[in-house]
Amino acid sequence: MDFQTLNQRMADAFSAMSPQLQRAARHVLDRPDDVALMSMRSLASVAGVHPSTMVRLARAMGFAGYREFREPFQQRLRVHPAGYLARVRDLQARGTEDDTVLLLRDVLTMSEENLNHTFDANGADAFVAGADCLAQARRVFSVGLRSCFPVAFFFYYAHRMFRPDVVLLGERGGTFADEMRDLSPDDVVFAVSIEPYTAETVRAVDFAKARGASVVAVTDSAVSPIARYADHTILIRRESPSFFGSVAAALVVAEALIVLLAARGGESALHAIEESERQLDRFEAYWHGPPRPASRRDTASQGEVS
Repeated sequence: MDFQTLNQRMADAFSAMSPQLQRAARHVLDRPDDVALMSMRSLASVAGVHPSTMVRLARAMGFAGYREFREPFQQRLRVHPAGYLARVRDLQARGTEDDTVLLLRDVLTMSEENLNHTFDANGADAFVAGADCLAQARRVFSVGLRSCFPVAFFFYYAHRMFRPDVVLLGERGGTFADEMRDLSPDDVVFAVSIEPYTAETVRAVDFAKARGASVVAVTDSAVSPIARYADHTILIRRESPSFFGSVAAALVVAEALIVLLAARGGESALHAIEESERQLDRFEAYWHGPPRPASRRDTASQGEVS
């Protein structure tokens, strides 16, 4: 069994697993490098389960034992080496720079690896499929709350530059549910959420599926609560030295989808963007530098008028 097939099998079986098996499977799905690099006991310890749970997970996935279960992960690592771990460990081992510099490098290294992993793990097909789904929608609803709100807002703002039927879901005045009242099977919900998952975003996805609408999800795990009902899922890596998960990869995913949507938008997208720019210019939305200093003639004219 190859790595991708095993991953999909675990994701499909996740909801029927016991809580302990779910904890083990979640760790395995989210941190496949750990399976290839760590011993079974060390992996179980980090995942917070008993080593026997790892054996039970392997057998539940159709393997004779843990050693056979581990082979697809080791093969994946041989094909896609874990540059992130090696580079960060090297930075920490050197330890000659100032702590602040080291931390900043840590942030940059992790962000770069998050982006590389996200694009390598999903492949172009996942982005194209998500963009196709969004392009065919009657309306697009963008939802992401708390730390993911900037991603949802950027997607909404940039998309609305060339498409008017895009709605940003939020909690303004407690109207979150009202904004989805007339959701139909012709609509698509673009949902963004990472652990810990915001309850309203999960409810929005659940409601969308109940209404027959499609969902394009950007999230951090194949067993994320917004991935389970998604028609198209783009998985991001969220590693960060901070106390919260990074949304940098999610933001770039949103940007990539906007690029694909605009590129295939045709003349209507060009016309809409032209109109958007004209309106922004009329409202003087952007700074164009300091005003020209008034000449003596201008000053005199103003005095005459006043």
